[in-house]
Amino acid sequence: MITGSEALWQALIDEGVKTVFGYPGGQIMPVYDSLCKYRDRVRHILVRHEQGAIHAAQGFARVKGEPGVVIVTSGPGATNVITGVADAMTDSTPVVVITGQVPSAALGTDAFQEADVIGLTAPISKWNYQIRSADEVTWAIARAFYIARTGRPGPVVLDFTKDAQVGLTDYHFEPCNFIRSYIPDPKISEQAVSKAVALLDEAERPFVVFGQGILLGHAEDELKAFLEKGDIPAGSTLLGLSALPSDFPLYRGMIGMHGNIAPNLMTNACDLLIAVGMRFDDRVTGTVSTYARQAKVIHIDIDTSEIGKIIPVTTGIRGDAKKVLALLTERMQPRKHPEWNTAFDRCDTVEKERVIDPEVHPSDGLLRMGEVVDCVAAASGGNAVIVTDVGQNQMMGARYSRFRQTRSFISSGGLGTMGFGLPAAIGAKVGAPDRPVCLFVGDGGIQMTLQELGTIMQEGVGVKIVLLNNNWLGNVRQWQELFFGCRFSETRMLNPDYAMIATAYGIRCATVTDRRELDAALETMFADDQPFLLDVHVLEEGMVMPMVPPGKGIHEIMITESEWYS
Repeated sequence: MITGSEALWQALIDEGVKTVFGYPGGQIMPVYDSLCKYRDRVRHILVRHEQGAIHAAQGFARVKGEPGVVIVTSGPGATNVITGVADAMTDSTPVVVITGQVPSAALGTDAFQEADVIGLTAPISKWNYQIRSADEVTWAIARAFYIARTGRPGPVVLDFTKDAQVGLTDYHFEPCNFIRSYIPDPKISEQAVSKAVALLDEAERPFVVFGQGILLGHAEDELKAFLEKGDIPAGSTLLGLSALPSDFPLYRGMIGMHGNIAPNLMTNACDLLIAVGMRFDDRVTGTVSTYARQAKVIHIDIDTSEIGKIIPVTTGIRGDAKKVLALLTERMQPRKHPEWNTAFDRCDTVEKERVIDPEVHPSDGLLRMGEVVDCVAAASGGNAVIVTDVGQNQMMGARYSRFRQTRSFISSGGLGTMGFGLPAAIGAKVGAPDRPVCLFVGDGGIQMTLQELGTIMQEGVGVKIVLLNNNWLGNVRQWQELFFGCRFSETRMLNPDYAMIATAYGIRCATVTDRRELDAALETMFADDQPFLLDVHVLEEGMVMPMVPPGKGIHEIMITESEWYS
């Protein structure tokens, strides 16, 4: 017989967990007391704020491909992870969150640090459950991991009452591999596949838009084979980045609001749009009424609720992307589309001349954000895991990083959570200790979770932090300049001396204000695997271009503040 707390640790170990992120407190104290018996098998990362724990677990899950685990206390400890749970739900990230709770007898009495975790997380989690007995622990853990990692992944929340933590149980662990009415790997419709193959065989201008579903389904090789056999060009969503290498011949770039010109225009010129593992987010489609109206649409997704939800489909295939793409590749005819594949090459030339070269290779003036990202890509050899916060740093990191291997781009997509970047980078480095992990973050986002520098200090996590410092909330400033008559309301930032802060945490640092200093600073930063903060002062008025403005179609592309692509 062991306690519920001991059963929790043993069940986590039986699920293969070796790392957890957390923060102790009153109502989870028995669990932390029991951790003393399992320290030889589980590494606990002590964060500085519970939001840091959930974002770190997300970064870990995204780079590792397995659920991240979070343990926090009740009340404010639990509510502090809510943002991350919502973020994980939107971005289909598998995490298991375990929150402490007051004893069962005190539920509903407004006891000290009581919060209705089940009520709070029900709309933003894939599943949640309150454990009120030690006998429920192993069942709940097994079910939680099965739900979090299968089908469309997502966050699961277990609320663990204190009496269940200290109660006794006869330990027995049995993995979960079936839940009645839950079908995470549905049977693929033969009729839908046949219809899709017919559409592929007759298409003259096919185009693929792929998302994170490729990464989640481990379908990178199947995507390549599908594109090569059909000679089909492809564009990536923000979270689909790195599923294909940046230099893959049929890859045309990122789609969406700040995507590349060619794939955006190809979306509205193709006769067949094949959407794989993506959900037609508004930042991808622009105005829905003008999105790909000329095209027949094949939508492949593990989640049937996404098929036809926003964009009408000619045929939808519910299924695992890896399996569906393999079936389509096997059955479709090999094709060549030389004229279609080169029809938008002029877009690449215009974008390079009018947008990329001025951003990456400016002739004079202050450092630019894209220039810094490009130099980081060169210094790291394109092998780093790129993590971003949210805002201009995110879009620049997405546009100008180069990817050679999969699971190399981690960002908050659907929820757009500022403060995500620093703790997510910590989690990514813990999950991929042998790879360089580089964070691009703005001076606004870094201050939202700046305390996690303490986690880096204590754990010695070798994250490379590139702070694109422009003294503004840059993305909001850009919108204010373009769409709000240059009324810069509450977006100017008075910043601290980040080098002094990094030094206080024992983290090596450098400040760069001149492009002549950048290469040497990057060489120093990447010289070893120790944490490093590089504070790069960039042009304050920098813009992320191209841009599809709000209310415009994906083909209506602004390439400078006063010039549109035509």
